[in-house]
Amino acid sequence: MSAPLRGTPKKVLKPGLILAVTGVLALLCCGGAVSAVIFGDLANSQSNLSNALGCGGPNVISVNGEFDRVGPYGPDQVRNAAIIVKTGQEMKVPPRGWVIAVATAMQESTLTNHGHLGPRNDHDSLGLFQQRPSQGWGTPEQIMDPSYSATKFYEKLLKVDGWEILPLTVAAQRVQISAYPNAYAKHEPLATQIVNSLTDGAARAVLVDGQLRCAGFGEISASGWTAPVGAEVVSAFRTAQRPSHHGVDLGAGRNTPILASASGVVIVSRCDVGNCDRDGSPSTPGCGWFVEILHAGQVITRYCHMNSKPKVNVGDRVAAGDIIGVVGTTGNSSGPHLHFEVHLDGDRSSRGAVDPVVFMALRGAPLGKAAV
Repeated sequence: MSAPLRGTPKKVLKPGLILAVTGVLALLCCGGAVSAVIFGDLANSQSNLSNALGCGGPNVISVNGEFDRVGPYGPDQVRNAAIIVKTGQEMKVPPRGWVIAVATAMQESTLTNHGHLGPRNDHDSLGLFQQRPSQGWGTPEQIMDPSYSATKFYEKLLKVDGWEILPLTVAAQRVQISAYPNAYAKHEPLATQIVNSLTDGAARAVLVDGQLRCAGFGEISASGWTAPVGAEVVSAFRTAQRPSHHGVDLGAGRNTPILASASGVVIVSRCDVGNCDRDGSPSTPGCGWFVEILHAGQVITRYCHMNSKPKVNVGDRVAAGDIIGVVGTTGNSSGPHLHFEVHLDGDRSSRGAVDPVVFMALRGAPLGKAAV
């Protein structure tokens, strides 16, 4: 899983509303060369960030009228996604299920309601979810009705134990039983964007007592993200005073559990420069004990200054909310806190770093308010 991190860094992706312009040079943690990331719209005032983002509403969406293109998906494909979401709303499925369903249909059919494809057909697979009449999904006529096929998908998903906290690819595979079980995860970021565009941000929400509300700490938003610790931002991303600070510092106390922010694969779990047997200091180099996780869409999260050896190893698959270590002050640190970074496009250097406050807010997993 480390292959995406090798070679020349590619152009940074632009998920959701983020517009990133990358800077130069890199150092692993809290020091290094000057680098800049410029965000559009939402980054101009972090204090107003939460107010700028919706978390869905009570109304069932309409599947009529015109739909805008989203990424590679044209109006007809987005309309099919809207039918999937509307069906989930009518069935009272939590919005995490809408993201899973849309991502599954993206993999199975590119959100196109395929009939029989002749020699290219996978057995007798049909429709948005490529369901097979011979496997008991329904008649060909039923399966070709997007509302019916979405209903059948949700009915099976809701029978999967713990589906809401499973990695998307695991939940989708338990419904679909695909020959390519790991293929669904790559669609999660764009499926999240489509659901948000159709529902005024429901992928940033959780469903509580039948009502959508923005996710809080300890809750996993419909996008599959959660904050790593429940603490205030005590040092922000690339300030005038610390322009080479490529993440944020979250002021959690020593031994506070650190949560994986989303499902993914651990790609780094080690002591940075071999001085992790004691507390660090401002003159100590590196991250101390730290972990990096590779998520869908080639997003990397980094968690620094752990108090002791991480609880996960390279190659481990983790789910959002899994405990990966505890807060400490090893490495380049003046006191217990979590230094948290987000990198795009599989780029571990400062060129790939983006503001975690903006990134996490867009995914319904807001970090604490930046210190003034």
